[in-house]
Amino acid sequence: MTAVFSHGRLRLYLLKLLDDGPKHGYELIRLLEDRFLGLYAPSAGTIYPRLQRLEVEGLVSHTAAGGRKTYDITDAGRAELRQRAGELTALETDIAASVADLSSLAGEIRSEVRGSARDLKRELSEATRQTRRARWEAPAPPPRPASTRGPQAELLDELDQRLAAFTGEVGRLMRARQFSDTQLRTAIRLLDGALDGLRRLLR
Repeated sequence: MTAVFSHGRLRLYLLKLLDDGPKHGYELIRLLEDRFLGLYAPSAGTIYPRLQRLEVEGLVSHTAAGGRKTYDITDAGRAELRQRAGELTALETDIAASVADLSSLAGEIRSEVRGSARDLKRELSEATRQTRRARWEAPAPPPRPASTRGPQAELLDELDQRLAAFTGEVGRLMRARQFSDTQLRTAIRLLDGALDGLRRLLR
């Protein structure tokens, strides 16, 4: 439980909330959560024992309907609020300061998380680019040995160069932007079709 509610101050704040009108325990929990902008919410195990203690002391009473207890402040509870008005003012000031501190801390945590997410995204993007580069940018083919050169040598060299240029161009296209699954599947089918046609031609 947040330190602003130490030394019986939560008990005092519950009286203050009930002074605004009857409420059941869950409503009190929600009001406290709203007061702390969702950054703190007391548990039922924190709230209900204190309500029972306040009832034993005659500061609150309850009515039961539909299996739910609704608590209301008594005249004795209002008298205690009046007697402790100065404490309640100080408590409100401490709550406002605590909310500001918690909001600042939450903002720092969100900034760190966003920064980490951006770093991770950059690393993944770079790894993807490197993988594509390694996959699509094949090294230039080595020169053919002199013993294999013949009347068709120039045509074979041109074929090697075209294949290398084709692979490099595909690599550049892949790095240019992100593609949909449909586009990638279509590209794969086109490459498979071209390869199958070359196999049939060169067999």
